[in-house]
Parts: sequence; structure tokens; C-alpha cells
Amino acid sequence: MSFKNLQLSEPVLRGIQAAGYTDPTPIQLRAIPAVLSGGDLIASAQTGTGKTAAFALPILSRLDKPAPRPRVLVLEPTRELAAQVETAFHDFARFTNFRSVAIFGGVGYGRQRAELRQGVDILVATPGRLMDYVKEGVINLRDIQILVLDEVDRMLDMGFLPAVKDIIGRCSRERQTLFFSATVPPEIAAVASFALRNPARIEVGVNRSVNQSVNHALYPVATAQKFDLLLAMLGRIDFDSVLIFSRTKHGADKIARKLKAAQHSVAVLHANRSQNQRIEALQGFKSGKYEVMVATDIASRGIDVAGVSHVINYDVPENPEDYVHRIGRTGRAQAVGDAFTLVTPENAGDIRDIQRFIGQKIPELKLEDFPYQPINMTPPPRPAGQGGHRPSGRGHRPQGGQGHGRSQGGGGGGGRRGDKNKVGYSFRGRRG
Repeated sequence: MSFKNLQLSEPVLRGIQAAGYTDPTPIQLRAIPAVLSGGDLIASAQTGTGKTAAFALPILSRLDKPAPRPRVLVLEPTRELAAQVETAFHDFARFTNFRSVAIFGGVGYGRQRAELRQGVDILVATPGRLMDYVKEGVINLRDIQILVLDEVDRMLDMGFLPAVKDIIGRCSRERQTLFFSATVPPEIAAVASFALRNPARIEVGVNRSVNQSVNHALYPVATAQKFDLLLAMLGRIDFDSVLIFSRTKHGADKIARKLKAAQHSVAVLHANRSQNQRIEALQGFKSGKYEVMVATDIASRGIDVAGVSHVINYDVPENPEDYVHRIGRTGRAQAVGDAFTLVTPENAGDIRDIQRFIGQKIPELKLEDFPYQPINMTPPPRPAGQGGHRPSGRGHRPQGGQGHGRSQGGGGGGGRRGDKNKVGYSFRGRRG
């Protein structure tokens, strides 16, 4: 089925075509008719499946004409997501007269106030900055007709529940409310009970599953050798762009400094960076100015950077859910990607939790010719009554993919080049 069969307005269809979209994804096929119907909705799907378009396209089609006050409010957990989602609305609405504005913290108020004074139809906001304007009387939410809580599970994780409840209470009671999220944990019921009325439910894919286009594997290594292994990987991987995850902001800065000293072009993204620094990092990574971006989990949700060929978890994530979201930054839009996790002995318990969460063992691989120090990766004993076994699969193709990667050999477009190592991946020297 094409977008033309989904009852979207003609200007929106033109915007879709101009944006380069061809066929709707499964979440779009199911969510667009539900949003167009005007009813409340809870929709969940894996990251990278097109959730933003699933609500933006029908919302734009439902609006009739521009108005001086906002009628659509989209709440986002982070400023990066707010900016990204507003850009999507702007692109899809290019053949309409609707205005969208993003408001978020980390920047001054002056420019945002000026944009709000010009009139806005679609407001994309983070809860904190939105409440600043609401309390000042700059924004009134009584005319909101459609309220979207995007990445709602992440908003609850970040402690936004009181602000979200306040915002919902200020919106019109005669509104459509949409929840979009990668997962739907039980905590969402606390918000849904007072925010939604008889919502339809859409679930696409398995919430705990790894995107099938991602080949993922573990690389056990001694703690003292982690950075050496990372550097060796970057020297051999045939990558387009690499996203490296650190658990901490200090760790991300330290990794970036050492990579820069090794002559890699590196961007850094975490909460302590100023908004201008974060924008420059994302834009530089997207444009190819930086071949590597080192980030904390701020980038694991919803940040859409096309062409991330590899994700490397320098640190194992604290929460199993974050493993799925991190590696979901590659293999997006049905492209094939690779995700590697550096695992030290103290991570054995975390890996066991991740494998239980995703319902599969993750293969353990070794980088050929790397001078590994001896380590013992046996996890601590499980509590009585719990089964399971430790990861295995060394020498096997990583699970989660399609059994093959991009074209190998021959220098084909986007394919891995160079000699294969014995575990089935191709490596080569770093680009000069």
C-alpha cells in the first residue's frame, strides 16, 4: 500500500514525495488511519521504524487552516528530539501554510519568544521550557486539539511525570491524545488513566527485540585493554560513521580526547555540552565532518542520523532496554548495520540481563591478531531457582541480522572491503 491510499491530504502527500519517502512502514500503515479517525492512541514500535511520520503526517492532514495559537502540542524528552521532530513537521508541511516551532532549554528565550509571537500551529517542546512559557503567560494551552507524548517511556524515566500531568491538565479536555513510544512499561498506565479516553492500541514488532537489520556481537576484553581494542577496531572496520556509547559524560569526554589524539575526527554529545555544541556535533556527524561521535544515552533514543554503519558500546549500558535503543541507531530504515559491545569481566552480570531481556544469546567474537590479555568472563552465580547460561557462539555469525551484511569484496557500494577475519567480519585500515 502506498501513502496515497491512506487518506492523507494532497499538500501532505506532496511533502512526503519531496522528502523522498516512498512506501509507508508498518507502524505508519497502522497508526495513520488511527490518528486520522480522531481517537486516542497508544502506539509502540522499535526505534528506527518511522514513528515520527506516523503521527506527523495524519496530524497535518487533520488541520484545516492556520490559527494564531497552537492547536498541536508534541512533547519530547530531550532538546535534540524536539528539534528533530519539529524539522520533520516543517519538511512534511512545506506545501501547506502551517507553522511549527520547537522550544527547549539550553538556549536563550529571545528568539523562541519572537517565533511564538508570529503565530504557531504546531508546538514541539520539552516539558521544562514549555512550562516556563506557560507560567509567564506567553503560551496558553486551552486551544490544543491534538496532544502527542513522544518517547513517553523515556519522559517518565527522566522524571517528567509531574510536569507532564500539569501540562495535560492545562490542555483542552476535548482533545485527541496520542502516546508514541519504543516500549510501553506499566508506568505508562499511570498517565494513560487520566490522559486518554478508550485508546486504541498498536504494537508493531517485539518491544524487546533487536532490529533484524543489525548484526550485533560481544568483544570480551580486559579492562586495561578496552581503549586499545577500540582503537584497533576503528583501524580495521570498514565504516561510514561510528557512534560510540559511554555510560558517563566524563567517560565520553575522555574517550573523545584519546581518539582525537589518535587522529580521528570526533564529535561529543552529552548533557553537559551547550546547546550550540550539541547542534554542531549532530550536524557535523550527519554531514561527515566527524567520522566518530562519542555519546551518552542521550543519543540512544530517536536521534535519527542516516548512514550510521557501526555502533560500539564502549561501556555496557546499565539498563537492558538501553542496549536495544543504542544498537538501534544503526540498521535504520531497513539498512544493514553492525553493533559491537566491549565487555569486561565485571560486565558479565549486565550481559546476562541483556540476553535475558532480548531473549537470545549474543555471540562472543575476537578481533584477529589483537594481543589479548587472559580474562575470565564467567558470570557470578545466579540466585537459586533461576536458569540460564552464559553467552556462547564464538566463531558464529552475529545474531539479529539477516545472515549477511552489505556486499563483501569487490569494493561494491557501501560494502565491507578488505580481508575477512575468521569470525566473518571484514576489517581494513582506517580511511586517510
